[in-house]
Amino acid sequence: MNLTSLSLTNFRNYARLELALSSGLTLIQGANAQGKTSLLEAVYYLATSKSPHAGVERELVNWLAREDANRFLRVQGHVRHAAPGVIAEQLEVILAPTNGSTASYGKRVRINGVVQRALDLVGHLRVVLFLPEDIELVSGAPSVRRRYLDIALCQIEPDYCRSLSTYNQVIQQRNALLRQLRDRGGHAQQLTFWDDQLVKLGAHLMQRRQWFISALELAARERQRALTDGRERLYVEYLPSVDPAQDPAQVANQLSLAYDVIAEGHSPYAARSAREIAEAFQAQLAAVRSREIAAAMTLLGPHRDDMRFLVYGRDLRTYGSRGQQRTATLALKLAEVEVMTQTTAESPVLLLDDVMSELDESRRATLLQALDGVTQALLTTTDWNDFSPDFRRRATRLHVTEGRVAEAPRDQTTDRP
Repeated sequence: MNLTSLSLTNFRNYARLELALSSGLTLIQGANAQGKTSLLEAVYYLATSKSPHAGVERELVNWLAREDANRFLRVQGHVRHAAPGVIAEQLEVILAPTNGSTASYGKRVRINGVVQRALDLVGHLRVVLFLPEDIELVSGAPSVRRRYLDIALCQIEPDYCRSLSTYNQVIQQRNALLRQLRDRGGHAQQLTFWDDQLVKLGAHLMQRRQWFISALELAARERQRALTDGRERLYVEYLPSVDPAQDPAQVANQLSLAYDVIAEGHSPYAARSAREIAEAFQAQLAAVRSREIAAAMTLLGPHRDDMRFLVYGRDLRTYGSRGQQRTATLALKLAEVEVMTQTTAESPVLLLDDVMSELDESRRATLLQALDGVTQALLTTTDWNDFSPDFRRRATRLHVTEGRVAEAPRDQTTDRP
């Protein structure tokens, strides 16, 4: 697929922008804090209705418009699909002040001019984003990896996204009942309905995560090998909170109340059907029921899953160097492009933010070679010389200054070796 145009109103430091985008490679250069990363963030926001940076969405609104209740943020784009019979689409996300106050903003999504749920936007434009801080996928908390899995799978499978949304609602309702049982007492059989919903939805989510991580590992292993000149073999393991191989009593004894805990010594996870996962989930929930009531929280389920990355049998989160962690992250992102393309029959838009600055010459060359198979890629840089003259000649070159985007003069991009 291709994003053919991008229109921004009051997004970050862009008061107004109308930008036509070509297929293939687009190289975006500019000094720091000029708007390069914000361009990629806008494309990601259009695809997912979420920001990879903002803690609250109000932060996305241009600061000159933030105190004006009549101003709004809008991100709009046109998507052309490669799949036969799929028409071009116009996507739009609007953030506007609610109740005449700039203290809070409401979100509105339109697809081809028709108002839709934000949930329904995901998958119409598929993107893979690589940021320098994405090293946290390897080194950070499990919640970072769960979010990564959910966003990737939601773009591939709408059913996953709907199941995830409902699952999160079930967790809220079930936790509220657990608090009530702890504080006021009552019969634990009241949990039966929510248990059934939790198991049905959770088993589906875990089965799809199992499939995705297995597919990722196959592709990422090849990417890691290429990025390290064959020196390293990467393994990606799924660490679900529900494993049918575990005895329910054992689960109850080993369970941690912490949400972000790496399972030390966890054995490789064997692929299971959704039915097998559901049966184990039901049995293990029964085994930990008293602990859940005491803690007033749901202690099992995909909201407590994790994954890990190993090279030479060592967990990169604990024992990997920063260089190894960054290489594994890049291999994972390139693998995501491959899996998404194979699954949906369309290449996603690849967004690479200042990725070259932290790679050596060998890894740069390998990455640029991998870009040959991508239909559309947007890359940012502060220095044209991070890219070879041949790459710069092949790419559409844009220059960003203070929220303004223009075609870069050729003598600034290709004359120097």
